[in-house]
Amino acid sequence: YRRVLARRPDMITAWSGLNSIKTARLTEAETVQLETLYAAPDIAENLRSKLGFALGKALEDQGRYAEAFSVLAASNAAMRREHKWDSEEFSRAIDGVIETFKNPVAAAIDPTLGKEVIFVVSIPRSGSTLTEHIIASHSDVSGADELPIIGEIINEESARIGIPYPNWLARATAADWTRLGNEYMKRTEQWRKSHPRSTDKGLSNWCFVGVIHAMLPGARIVNCRRDAVETCWSCFKQLFGHGQSYSYDLGELAAYWRDYDRTMRFWHARYPHRMHDVVYEDLIENPETQIRRLLEFCNLEFEPACLRFHETQRPVRTTSAGQVRQPIRNDTARAPAYGELLAPLRWSLGVEKLQTEGSS
Repeated sequence: YRRVLARRPDMITAWSGLNSIKTARLTEAETVQLETLYAAPDIAENLRSKLGFALGKALEDQGRYAEAFSVLAASNAAMRREHKWDSEEFSRAIDGVIETFKNPVAAAIDPTLGKEVIFVVSIPRSGSTLTEHIIASHSDVSGADELPIIGEIINEESARIGIPYPNWLARATAADWTRLGNEYMKRTEQWRKSHPRSTDKGLSNWCFVGVIHAMLPGARIVNCRRDAVETCWSCFKQLFGHGQSYSYDLGELAAYWRDYDRTMRFWHARYPHRMHDVVYEDLIENPETQIRRLLEFCNLEFEPACLRFHETQRPVRTTSAGQVRQPIRNDTARAPAYGELLAPLRWSLGVEKLQTEGSS
């Protein structure tokens, strides 16, 4: 990226690409160059907003937090004008899923169907890439990254029977769930050609934990949690490629996190002992203990390679690709540095209440 920028300092995609490498920091000269480009009067609004995410990271890395917040707020506001999101509609959809799964739902006939699969569920920037990379460092596991397959199968089944999800769940039989579970296994078999187990960290799978239990009762589900404020602020700073339209407004981000949190609490109560939480702060505080617990839950023998996950060579296609190439760091929290600038976010999240209750 720097070689490109040396020839084309106005190449916005190169600035964005450099910004996406979380472990890379801009020099002071590069930051000045980026500030000048960002302030150019003739730059298109959509391009300025993309540059703003890169500039926001550079300013944060230099400790210029108020300036970083201002630039990121403006860039997110511009993105929000382009991408629509209805928090209330999404919350109603989550209500429907929870109400449906309060009642008994059939499951696949074979209780071991899906035993080869480990689902890593979370919302973005919660440590899911790190967790998957640790698991995929095991000699028995192939890391498949973010797969959309669960959502695709649900949508196809809804279209096949002409009933929207989740309204058809009550009528689904054990045979139906077996058919859907076998279809999932067929579509993911390519990741188990060289390893007996595989992962799936599809970004929307936290909504579908009940479906996963029904169609793949033998699968393991790992839920990644991180401090709510850090998670939301990290999402706000990230220019996602697509699909995360809730991330361009701090209030909507907080609403999305609350929907995630209440849904995961419901799944834990509905399926006790069927899921395992990896809390990011606990993981970086005591990696070996947490990794051993994670592997035990996944029915995997402990292997030292899982502690040396940063040495594992495998494709990683998320924004955390650079971070998982390094040992675990305990200095990644940034939200406290913004002080009162993030007070509205903390208020929207009800942080004091969440800290009192603890994680699920």
